Amino acid sequence: MLRFRNLASGSGGNATLIEAAGRGARTRRLLMDCGLSLRQLQLRLQAAGTCTSELDAVFITHEHSDHRGCVLALALRERIPVWMSEGTWQAMGAPEFDGLLRIARDGEPIDLGGLEARPFAVPHDAREPLHLRCSDGATHIGLLTDLGHVSDHVVAQLQGCHALLLEANHDPQLLDGGRYPAFLKRRIAGPLGHLPNHASAELLRAVQHSGLRHVVAAHLSAHNNQPGLAQAALAGALACGPQDIVVADQRAGTPWIDASRCH
Repeated sequence: MLRFRNLASGSGGNATLIEAAGRGARTRRLLMDCGLSLRQLQLRLQAAGTCTSELDAVFITHEHSDHRGCVLALALRERIPVWMSEGTWQAMGAPEFDGLLRIARDGEPIDLGGLEARPFAVPHDAREPLHLRCSDGATHIGLLTDLGHVSDHVVAQLQGCHALLLEANHDPQLLDGGRYPAFLKRRIAGPLGHLPNHASAELLRAVQHSGLRHVVAAHLSAHNNQPGLAQAALAGALACGPQDIVVADQRAGTPWIDASRCH
C-alpha cells in the first residue's frame, strides 16, 4: 500500500508524509518538506498516527523557509537522513548536518527499502529545486508544489502516476487585482514563480490516464485563489466533479489518501 497525507500546504508552511507498507515488511515513511515549527510538525504527525522518530528520511525540495522549516533541528534530534540538492544545501548556508546530509540529483532514485523516491528538476526561483515521484513498485505518486511553468521534463516525470499533488497557486485575475505590490505579482506570475490554476489544469490534461485515481490541489494562495476556483479548473481537465478534487489546506492538510485504491 502506498499512501500520502499532506500536513500543511501554503505560504505558511508545507509538509507531506508519504508511507509505503507491504505485507510482512516494515512501513517506510518519507517526509517531503518540513516547513513548520518542530512543535507543529510533531502535532500534525501525531494526528496522522505517527511521530518524528518513525520517519525514515526527510526530503527538502528547495531552500525557501516555508519548505525547509525545522529540518536541521529535526534531523539532529532524531538522527534522520536528510536529502536535498547541492544547490539547496548551499542556498541554506551549507549547514552542518553531522553526517546526515544526502545529496539528491535529478533522475537519481532514492531507495528507502520498499519506498523509492525519484527527484526531478522544476523551474522555480530557487538554487536547484527538486520535487518527487514516489513508488512502492506498483503504485506511483507525483508531488509538485512550487514551479513557475510546466516544462517538458516535468510532464515526462509525472506520466503514469496513480495520484498527484499539484500546485494550483493562484487565479490570475485575483492576483492582478489584489493587494500585493507590483514586484511580487511579477515574481508570482513569472516563469520561475508559482503555477496558476489554468496551467495546473493543462498539466493535468497532459498526464491524465485511466489509472489516475486521486488529485490534490496544493499550495493555494490565501489571498490570490479560492478552493472552488482551483477545484473547478482541475475538475474541468478531468471531466469530473469539483468535489472529486481534494484541496490541501494550510491548517489541516488532507486526510490520508491511498494511491493504490480508487475513491
